[in-house]
Amino acid sequence: MASIALQDLAHSYFADPKSESDFALKEVNHTWADGHAYALLGPSGCGKTTLLNIMSGLLQPTRGRILFDDVDVTTASTAERNIAQVFQFPVVYDTMTVGENLAFPLRNRRKDVQYVSDRVDQVAQMIGLEEHLHRKSRGLTADLKQKISLGRGVVREDVNAVLFDEPLTVIDPHLKWELRTQLKALHREFGHTMIYVTHDQTEALTFAEKVVVMHEGRVVQIGTPRELFETPAHVFVGYFIGSPGMNFLPIGLEGNQAIIHGEKIDLAQDYGNPDGEIVLGVRPEFARLTKDKGLPIRINRIQDAGRRKFVNANLFGTQINIVVDAGVEIEADMTNVAFDPRNISIFRNDWRIEGRATGTGAEGWS
Repeated sequence: MASIALQDLAHSYFADPKSESDFALKEVNHTWADGHAYALLGPSGCGKTTLLNIMSGLLQPTRGRILFDDVDVTTASTAERNIAQVFQFPVVYDTMTVGENLAFPLRNRRKDVQYVSDRVDQVAQMIGLEEHLHRKSRGLTADLKQKISLGRGVVREDVNAVLFDEPLTVIDPHLKWELRTQLKALHREFGHTMIYVTHDQTEALTFAEKVVVMHEGRVVQIGTPRELFETPAHVFVGYFIGSPGMNFLPIGLEGNQAIIHGEKIDLAQDYGNPDGEIVLGVRPEFARLTKDKGLPIRINRIQDAGRRKFVNANLFGTQINIVVDAGVEIEADMTNVAFDPRNISIFRNDWRIEGRATGTGAEGWS
């Protein structure tokens, strides 16, 4: 296992990039700590797989360095980096049994026969393949084949890291939870450094200790699931994390008050009078329907999801979402919305800004 340091790393698929827009991966400086589980999260085309392939050695970066435990491996081959990679589509040797597939990386390195047998049994038990060890891999279901790929990725104890490139894409939704649970169990048991690429926030937030959110080739935030939810560093993180995502309202800003269409919203911090494009962000969970307090809205629709109700409304021409507990009755005269000042985020030119705490602004919210 190893820590992986990225220093001034950037990549362009153009031979002679002229500007930042020519780079598929903007400059990254980050260290992946030894033995931790990370997720690379973002939509298709944001640079996740490019970054993963650079770390694995499948792609040479345009500039910057990659260090494994302070050893520069920027030009080293995948084999020299001693990593395992699990791809989106399962790579399985159909003529081999399940057990032979799991054993292949160990036998290829001429490990002791008894060690190979013991290790294969251990991994197979962890991922639920012990009953299939003597079956030929041909004809197995997609989820069983992907289990083989996952098992082969972690069967070696000496790898520096295990990299996963959207490994559950081809798996039926009802089986994804089981495989994510087994993957987390493998991490707890074996302690490999794991980096998991996905566009699915549920996969990222339930697997990783820290999530790296990417947008348009740039890392916009690295944090725990709670940090991403409560204090998004960029408007994209607020939008992408959560279901529904964060509501955004263009505002004027005067100290500890946001101004929208002449109406004032009390804030829990004093932001002064910053220039630039100022946006207020608040999650639907921290918005509340009221009868007479807050801002006037027009409700467009209500969706009852059992434990919660999702309200879509129009606020000064902007659509917002409000989450309401299932036990709350939505009455006809609930035509206003109030926001929890303690959970309002302010963004300047898309990036979060912090103000000075005032100790006020939360009165009346419960």
